[in-house]
Amino acid sequence: MSTGALSTHERILHQGLALLSQTGLAGVTLGVLAERVGMSKSGLFAHFRSKEDVQLGILTYMGHCARQHVVAPAMQAAEGLPRLQALVEHWLGWAPRAGLPGGCPVAAALFELDDVDGPVRQQVLAMEREWRGLLTQLVRQAIALGHFRPDLDVEQFIWELVNIRLTHCSLQKSQHFPEKSAIK
Repeated sequence: MSTGALSTHERILHQGLALLSQTGLAGVTLGVLAERVGMSKSGLFAHFRSKEDVQLGILTYMGHCARQHVVAPAMQAAEGLPRLQALVEHWLGWAPRAGLPGGCPVAAALFELDDVDGPVRQQVLAMEREWRGLLTQLVRQAIALGHFRPDLDVEQFIWELVNIRLTHCSLQKSQHFPEKSAIK
C-alpha cells in the first residue's frame, strides 16, 4: 500500500492497519498511533474521538484493502471452482502482499476478542460472517456448475477452509514473530 498522496485521515488508517497487523487491537492506542503518524494525540483525537473509533475505522479500512487484494482479483476468474481457487490463493498470505507486516488482523482479532463484547467485536464478527458468506456463495456456485459433487456438506467445507486459513495465519505470524510461536 503506497502512502504517497494519502490524506491525514487515510495516513492514520494506513499506519493503524500496519500497527494492528503487528500488535493486535490492544496495541492500537491513540498515543502509539499518533507517534507513528507523526502527530499529537490531540491531533489524532480530532479525527477519531476514541480508541474504539480508531479500531472500528481501521477494521473498515482493512476490509477495503482485503477486497482490493483478495476479492477483486479473484472475481476475474471463471465462475465456480476456478473463482473459488483464485479466492483462496489470494486469501492465503494476503496480508504481507498488502504491506501488512504482521498478518491478517481479522484472524487475530477473532481470538483476541473471543471473550469481549462491544462494537469492535461485533464488527469483526460481521466481517467474518461476510467472508464466510462469500465462500459459501462460491462453493454453492461450484456445486451448481458441477465442479463439486451435489451432496457436498457446504458448511463443513467452509469450516475446513477457514481452519486452513487460521492455521496459515498462525504459521505466518510465527515466521514474523518467532518468539511468539508455539512451533519449535
